[in-house]
Amino acid sequence: MKQSRLQLPLVSLVILTGLNLVNYLDRYVLSAVLTPIKVSLKLTDTQLGELGVAFMLGYFVTAPIFGYLGDRMSRKGLILSGVLVWCVGTCLSGFAHGFYTLICFRVLVGLGEASYGTLSPAWISDLYIPSKRNHVLSFFYSAIPVGSALGFLFGGFIALHYGWRAAFFLASVPGLFFLTVLAYINEPQRGLSDGASDDLISTLPRLGLLSAYRPLLSCPDYLRVVFGYTAQTFALGAFAFWGPTFLHRVRGLTLLDADKFFGSALVVTGLVATLLGGLWGTYWKKKRSNAYACILALSATLAIPFTLISFTALDPTIFKTAFIFAMFFIFLSTGPTNTLILETVPVGMRASAMAASIFVIHLFGDLSSPYIVGHLSDQLGDLQKAVLYLLPVALAVCALIWSLLALGFRSHTVKPAS
Repeated sequence: MKQSRLQLPLVSLVILTGLNLVNYLDRYVLSAVLTPIKVSLKLTDTQLGELGVAFMLGYFVTAPIFGYLGDRMSRKGLILSGVLVWCVGTCLSGFAHGFYTLICFRVLVGLGEASYGTLSPAWISDLYIPSKRNHVLSFFYSAIPVGSALGFLFGGFIALHYGWRAAFFLASVPGLFFLTVLAYINEPQRGLSDGASDDLISTLPRLGLLSAYRPLLSCPDYLRVVFGYTAQTFALGAFAFWGPTFLHRVRGLTLLDADKFFGSALVVTGLVATLLGGLWGTYWKKKRSNAYACILALSATLAIPFTLISFTALDPTIFKTAFIFAMFFIFLSTGPTNTLILETVPVGMRASAMAASIFVIHLFGDLSSPYIVGHLSDQLGDLQKAVLYLLPVALAVCALIWSLLALGFRSHTVKPAS
């Protein structure tokens, strides 16, 4: 079926970005209602951390499967199925009356989100030429802080007035709207924006699931991006999961005020930093081939001191300001990071590259970090020490790896798979 080149890219970008926003809203509603869930279901901090682990298990374990399938069959059907599954899982979370039931429903949410998170960036990359790709991917990923913040704000507000269960019920609705609209949009040809005229599905080797990912090991820049991203994700995952609870328990803010501040700071800094990082990267790339890598290294390095201050300062003005700057520098690298993940591999492996990155950053990143912080908090009896001992160190590891990436980045164009 012929499609309008003038309308398809923009419509697809808007709908997929809207779904990305809802994706993160669904994910972080849980973080906003940890305190009432703890009281209602009589859970420990360790068990609260395990809820985050459950979501990640459903998310990262299935991502390689969706990546493999997404490079070989219709991405649209996979995405639509995934969105439906995560909406159902979010709704069912509101019916949970025990720890293990809630665990199962969070796994379901993660499984549904895996298909979308793996395949949609590759879809967008096929619609926009390289000179515009970083811009549009930064726009797409700007939905992460906005959706996350809405999850905190929405979850906190609904839980206060109607209970934590209602927060999950209502959060499941927006995804169904975008699901319906996406059903009427046609999927683009793979490699369209990179001049690939052949059907890349037919050129991919007939490899098994594990063998299909082996070529990524020969992409050194891709590996450095992903390893640094893993360390950042370890810190960011725990920071996002425990942030409102830290402000409430350690800094004495009310739960609603903690959710409001964290959500507001997240949406403003995340949106501004993600878009600014994309614009800066596109402009700087005209002068330096390693511009994206330099932004990654700078953002991680600058986030470290502000993270330390936010966890140790007692004055409300100081620790709130430090929180804001820490968030800003963490999100500054969002667009360039995901652009590099897609552009340092062959065109025909973009879904696989995104899937592999999702698998690695969550397996070694935020799969365990919320649980580790919660467990360490129980052992020490101090949430402040738990976050202080772990998160700045993870950011330092990220800064080191991405600095090595920037220093050794090779200017090259990765051709379509053949």
